[in-house]
Amino acid sequence: MDIGNKIKRLRMLNGLTQQELAQRCDLTKGFISQIERNLTSPSIATLMDILEALGTDIRNFFNEVENDKVVYTKKDIFSSENEELGHIIEWLIPNAQKNSMEPILLTLESGGKSKVENPHEGEEFGYVLSGSIYLNLGDNKYKVNKGESFYFKSDKKHFIENSFKRKAVVIWVTCPPSF
Repeated sequence: MDIGNKIKRLRMLNGLTQQELAQRCDLTKGFISQIERNLTSPSIATLMDILEALGTDIRNFFNEVENDKVVYTKKDIFSSENEELGHIIEWLIPNAQKNSMEPILLTLESGGKSKVENPHEGEEFGYVLSGSIYLNLGDNKYKVNKGESFYFKSDKKHFIENSFKRKAVVIWVTCPPSF
């Protein structure tokens, strides 16, 4: 485990400079810099002080499992078909519900539609790969054609439907995950 790099990443996620972290831990900026570059190792007591200032503790710091996987293949995709609604959902990233966003590939047969989503926190983005769809957002209905995209806050009831004769395929991303 690269302790220095992990501390640096946590510091940056917390929006702190090395100087600010050093002040919160009664250390010097130079010492924080050396730790982050793995030129020195902090004592257990100092590491605990640093982690407390970064909003975590030693157990979580060392138990945190990092997902090193970056590229996902067809073998990783999980599919689910809903014949009643006339769609197939393909989860492109396994276990994406633990991430900040969740991308799916949604195939809508002619007359097919997605599940109706009630208002929730978050934002959503979609890109139509083929065909055309209608995005139903609250009381509004938007036509989205091949090569076009949509983006909205998820604070209204929403779903997409394919009222056209050709199959439609959409990449749809929710943040936070909701599929």
